[in-house]
Amino acid sequence: MPRYALKIEYDGTPFAGWQRQGQGQPSVQEAVETALARLEPGPHTIAAAGRTDAGVHATGQVAHCDLARDWQPFRLMEALNHHLRPQPVAVLAVAVVPGDFHARFSAVERRYSFRLVARRAPVTHDRGRVWQVQNPLDLQAMRAGAAHLIGQHDFTTFRAALCQAKSPVKTLDEIAVTAADYPGGIEYRFALRARSFLHNQVRSIVGTLERVGAGAWAPDRVRAALEARDRAACGPVCPPQGLYLAGVGYPADPFAG
Repeated sequence: MPRYALKIEYDGTPFAGWQRQGQGQPSVQEAVETALARLEPGPHTIAAAGRTDAGVHATGQVAHCDLARDWQPFRLMEALNHHLRPQPVAVLAVAVVPGDFHARFSAVERRYSFRLVARRAPVTHDRGRVWQVQNPLDLQAMRAGAAHLIGQHDFTTFRAALCQAKSPVKTLDEIAVTAADYPGGIEYRFALRARSFLHNQVRSIVGTLERVGAGAWAPDRVRAALEARDRAACGPVCPPQGLYLAGVGYPADPFAG
């Protein structure tokens, strides 16, 4: 039974998250599994590299599935995209992978991107795809605050109360904060890279850094919050709509070549 890796893009707005929810709540996992069932009848269960929350998007989610027949990757991609319409989910690439490949457990890196737009007028074209604030932020202050979070730390402060991870200790390899012109305002982008993340870790970090950029927090307060190892010391958790699972890294890229 061949195994396939799928690179998936989706708009998370209409979904209750990646993971199948049941009780009439739509999920991205269910959408892809339903499309697979139209190609090969029967139940299908797929595993993904990251279980994104409700409203969170992806430009580089990776999942794997096992199918009974040998599919040419391009034809499988085309067939899945046909059956996924009109839902905002697209399979960008398909690759045949070894039987021991696992989208989640084989991953060595996950990359998230967060989009924050500062402008007075409401966003229109990016509605539901960015977090909007009204006033410009201090880019250098946010970078200074983010620097305290790089490396291996106990991230209890930046972890959801219901997080199921066995340990709050994670290694954050990168936080890059950039700014670019946006019609009528400025767009700030936060790029975070780590082997794995805690539940709500990215949104907790971005929400805290926004407070730094707004001048409500000094950059050093981020270090104090981290060292407190106390959820109450965290800044506000930002909304989900600006968050994107941007990519997943493996020892060998299954989609290369």
